[in-house]
Amino acid sequence: MKQPRAWQRMLSGRRLDLLDPTPVDIEIEDIAHGLAFVARWNGQTRGDWPYSVAEHSLLVEAIFTRLMPEAPVKWRLAALLHDAPEYVIGDMISPVKAAVGPAYGELDKRLAAAIHIRFGLPAEVPKTVKAQIKKADQMSAWLEATQLAGFSEKEADRFFTAPKPGLVAGLCLHLRPPVEVRAAYTARHAELLALL
Repeated sequence: MKQPRAWQRMLSGRRLDLLDPTPVDIEIEDIAHGLAFVARWNGQTRGDWPYSVAEHSLLVEAIFTRLMPEAPVKWRLAALLHDAPEYVIGDMISPVKAAVGPAYGELDKRLAAAIHIRFGLPAEVPKTVKAQIKKADQMSAWLEATQLAGFSEKEADRFFTAPKPGLVAGLCLHLRPPVEVRAAYTARHAELLALL
């Protein structure tokens, strides 16, 4: 019996095996392109453009940097790349992830390890750093929920972490065309790599 195809052709020309990804098949342009077209909140946000995973990742990295101003640049890069596997597996909202079970998490973990190695990070981010990235992720989700996804602050408080106002002062949520978000994500990635 013929095995089903488990790879995807990327716009860079790479052929990424989703079940056994290798760092040599990872390109930042593919990640940025894919994430700029993946909508957070299953697209259920206000505005003329979807709020993309690329935009979310930029926000998470900014919040993480404010939470951990002394953190090495490599962990800021890890924050930017925290949802990078979604460039090929998409963004599932938490209730769907729970319904799918551990298979999605295992796929995400394998892809994340290959991505991390590709950009000079350890395959697994230390638990203490991962916890701070998750905290920034939850704060980002609270901002997104209340500003874009129709949640009241009270409702968002039940599911996410409300950021202290001073921590997010001056940060604003962007709704931009994918081409602009892709460019911003790629540029931020290059800035962080240059600082390593």
